[in-house]
Amino acid sequence: MVAITKQKNVYSLEEYLDLERSSDEKFEFWDGNVWSMSGATYPHNIIIRNLNTEIDLQLREKGCNVFPSDLRIKVPEYPPYRYPDLTANCGEPVIEKIGGIDMLVNPALIVEVLSDSTEAFDRGDKFGYYKSIETFVEYLLVAQHRPHITQFIKHGDGFWLSTEFNSLADSVELRSVPCVLSLAAIYRGVEFTETSSPARSGMERSSE
Repeated sequence: MVAITKQKNVYSLEEYLDLERSSDEKFEFWDGNVWSMSGATYPHNIIIRNLNTEIDLQLREKGCNVFPSDLRIKVPEYPPYRYPDLTANCGEPVIEKIGGIDMLVNPALIVEVLSDSTEAFDRGDKFGYYKSIETFVEYLLVAQHRPHITQFIKHGDGFWLSTEFNSLADSVELRSVPCVLSLAAIYRGVEFTETSSPARSGMERSSE
């Protein structure tokens, strides 16, 4: 999703929360800066629709939940909250309020659809901030311009293992919720302008 900085020198946290309560638009806040979280591309919206549908259909009878980007999540090291493209968990959602605004405290899965302007941040610093969420154990990064998904899974020894999927024939088995996603279903309705990469899978280990 494209982030557009709102034109004001510095916002206090209270001014930001007032803006959130009074606007239909989504904004994020950090260190006095506020930016809009609107302006996603057509493929981005199609991918999010497909992901939400596929995950919801598989989870709805299993005591699990999938939430769209309108639900904020609390990020202890990147306060007060963020707007991931999708989140999911099993069990009862834990909701905390700040300034009358709901935040999900216990996501297990976080999904981000990548754009040119946000990919480096989503893969780097934002991932690091998300790791401060105690219940967070799985991260999916989904490309728009070609079939490509990176799955990060947290292991008990404090390391995250990543696997890449690059073919529409691939399927991603989620570990945080009982769900299997085919890339063909995720990218249904998306037309690619670049030649897709050959099918391959790679694994990588990284510390928290």
